[in-house]
Amino acid sequence: MTNPNPFKWFKTSPEIIRLAVMLYVRFPLSLRNVEDLLHERGVDVSHETVRY
Repeated sequence: MTNPNPFKWFKTSPEIIRLAVMLYVRFPLSLRNVEDLLHERGVDVSHETVRY
């Protein structure tokens, strides 16, 4: 029996989701700061997307 894919409902790639979660959890950053850091790396997401 295989585990269900936890990312199947997201349009963003799992790598981007993992990076956003790692930045938010590992460092004391706000959602807007995570948005800015991802934007600097060429990923255009809103802080609301990061929150979701």
